[in-house]
Amino acid sequence: MRTATVERSTSETQVRLELNLDGQGEFQGSTGVGFLDHMLHLLARHAAFNLQVQAQGDLHVDQHHTVEDVGICLGQALLQALGQKEGIARYGHAVLPMEEVLCTAAVDLSGRPFLVFQVQFPTEKIGQFDAQLVEDFWHAVSTWGRFNLHLIVHHGRNSHHIAEAVFKATARALRMAVALDPRCPGVPSTKGVL
Repeated sequence: MRTATVERSTSETQVRLELNLDGQGEFQGSTGVGFLDHMLHLLARHAAFNLQVQAQGDLHVDQHHTVEDVGICLGQALLQALGQKEGIARYGHAVLPMEEVLCTAAVDLSGRPFLVFQVQFPTEKIGQFDAQLVEDFWHAVSTWGRFNLHLIVHHGRNSHHIAEAVFKATARALRMAVALDPRCPGVPSTKGVL
């Protein structure tokens, strides 16, 4: 089973996250940040992951610690669930339209963290959510998950749609990258390790 459970407890947040890479796209839980919950639901559905998240954070300060720490836990869970990465496709990509938005996401589960985030939000807020936290979330996921993630929004007008496109495109790219390839049962690298 390609599953993982991660718990993170700090003076700012308490997070418990469960991940099944071979799920049916089910999301359960609450982070206390409504927009993040919405994005995690999209992520689970489009990646075909089962994802459970319970988080409590210092929301009286702001949403940053909660969003970042959930991202850290998701990255750790991805890395843990992939194990030695034997038999995976490794690479994934998606070009995804979301109404007026077009987003490209590309993933390499290389063991080397790197984020390219070419995404502009026309507003600072999406409801009560700080739009800049979208980048902070994916920076945490890619860093702690140790993978390359390139995100480019080619055009878009609505900040909510832009965020949705980013999460959906990344989900689809991850779905492709973690898929098992029966033709290549070993580690997908000439180095023999990722």
